[in-house]
Amino acid sequence: MVNERAYALGSKRSAIRELFEYAKKRGEEIGEENVFDFSLGNPSVPAPKEVNVEICRLVNEMPSVALHGYTSAQGDKGVRDTIAQNLSARFGCEMDGDLLYMTCGAAASLTIALHALTVEKGDEFLVFAPYFPEYKVFVEGAGAKLTVLSPDENLQPDVEALKKALNPRVRGIIVNSPNNPSGVVYTPEILSEMAGVLQEASKKFGAPIYWISDEPYRELVYDKATKVVFAPSIYEDTLVCYSYSKALSLPGERIGYVAVSPKCQEAAAVYAAVCGAGRQLGYVCAPALFQRVAAACDGLTGDLSVYQKNRDLLYGGLTKLGFTCVYPDGAFYLFVKSPELSSAAFCEKAKGRELLLVAGDDFGAEGYVRVAYCVDTARIERAMPAFEKLAKEYGLKA
Repeated sequence: MVNERAYALGSKRSAIRELFEYAKKRGEEIGEENVFDFSLGNPSVPAPKEVNVEICRLVNEMPSVALHGYTSAQGDKGVRDTIAQNLSARFGCEMDGDLLYMTCGAAASLTIALHALTVEKGDEFLVFAPYFPEYKVFVEGAGAKLTVLSPDENLQPDVEALKKALNPRVRGIIVNSPNNPSGVVYTPEILSEMAGVLQEASKKFGAPIYWISDEPYRELVYDKATKVVFAPSIYEDTLVCYSYSKALSLPGERIGYVAVSPKCQEAAAVYAAVCGAGRQLGYVCAPALFQRVAAACDGLTGDLSVYQKNRDLLYGGLTKLGFTCVYPDGAFYLFVKSPELSSAAFCEKAKGRELLLVAGDDFGAEGYVRVAYCVDTARIERAMPAFEKLAKEYGLKA
């Protein structure tokens, strides 16, 4: 006998991972250059040169035993202090290294935060669609329930929907901006309004409602006028979950953190719960080498102009063909409206053209598909004739 829930999760991969594996197999059959895989958010831009420089420096200058040895369970003290100081300087919002916990990427950060905040079965966490599908797995794994709220017509959070959803069982809300899968950046005005609503509800129910800010795409914005809000600057009861996978192009190295805002009610107790959840889940002592690399390179990014070029090429090309697309201010995803009612059926037709797109159903957005443009620009250029044939198949016109 095995755990039935674990078996269900392990015996069937997510739709994104299924497509990724299909792409590898299909590439072996017809040539990788003939498969237009837009499934996985795997950065195609190399890590900034400072990353490799720092790796070499550490390997050459730091004693091997110390370099590869255990750090404190919550992460190296110097690393945590450096990251907290950087956050404070960049966002003008005081953060504390003693309230920061190093993790194996954002998935571990979110899982730890949710376990730390879930008090009893029946607790709820809110999220606006569209949302990263694994949120449901993480929330339910912590013993809570994920309640999905509909966004407004621009895929921004609907504040009225938030007001209606709040009740004494709500422990927190997960906010992901820039958003995966839409690329939408939530506006400062809407986020500030949300903060006010949550503050009022916290007072009404006599317990804090936590803001879990999932920020792996924080640095990935392409227009100077676009402002990404650092959640602790507008809401006190905030936990920031961050990953260096996207900005530093280090997805396989699995490094990130959970940062509890010093202004959080009983911040020390919340942080102790974070540490306890990390211990309970076995998430102690994130990779020591990459803790130090992350601290040295915090705030840097790869060449974002590549993603911007890809965005403009793909958005411009698809809208010219007649597809309706959500303009992405950040991240590296394009959200495209399916030309037929079933986005899954549309994805199957696209698959026949070797275009691998992710149906929006799992993102809580039926009728849309996600196109990850963190690929070589040449792949987008090669894919455009296939998109054109697909558009003609549906009778689309610019």
